Amino acid sequence: MDLGSHASSIMFNRRIKTLFYTALVFVFVTVATYVAGTFNPNDHVVTKIEDEFHKNEMRIIEELGLKEPEFEFTDKTSFINATSNCVAYLNWTTDKHKRVPISIVIAMAGIESAWGKSRFATEGNALFGVRTWDLENTPHMKALGNPDASWGVKKYNTKCQSVKDMIRILNTHPAYEKFRDTREKQLDLGQWNYKELLSGMTAWSTNPDYQIIILNTIVDNKLP
Repeated sequence: MDLGSHASSIMFNRRIKTLFYTALVFVFVTVATYVAGTFNPNDHVVTKIEDEFHKNEMRIIEELGLKEPEFEFTDKTSFINATSNCVAYLNWTTDKHKRVPISIVIAMAGIESAWGKSRFATEGNALFGVRTWDLENTPHMKALGNPDASWGVKKYNTKCQSVKDMIRILNTHPAYEKFRDTREKQLDLGQWNYKELLSGMTAWSTNPDYQIIILNTIVDNKLP
């Protein structure tokens, strides 16, 4: 190995360690203060802490040369590739036990956004139609047929951020606890069973055939 390669390797390892120790300190302080009874923040404070941690995390990742990929597409095939690249990027900062199978992400993004051509996707980078009721603080769009609704569809700075939010919801919302339990069991077995996984995601859509639609989309498009 030449000196240049050796130096780059050392720098890479140092930055990875920095990211690891930053996360470790964050978790330690949070747990310690919570146990001590001094950590009882409201949702706004929690969000600010998460945002600051994420900014530092992403800064280190960008220094390593890893940046959010451009979500560029012109047709279904390039949309699939763009979504795939986004998930691969997000997996760098997502524990394997919290990852969502890429085929499911792509299929849902395609179904919910008409393969990136819906109004919510083109104007608000929203690929999954995620709703928000916090209209004062959350960027959103209103459905044309329901402009006076108490909810709106969340807007994002990029489509990849929309994918990230979808994964976050599946990992945190109580409605998807069955999905998370099934995922953990399948990870232990080392093999995905999409039909079983999707049975824990019925809350995502009111369409009773949603699971079948996703499965057919995966098969028909030979998704990875």
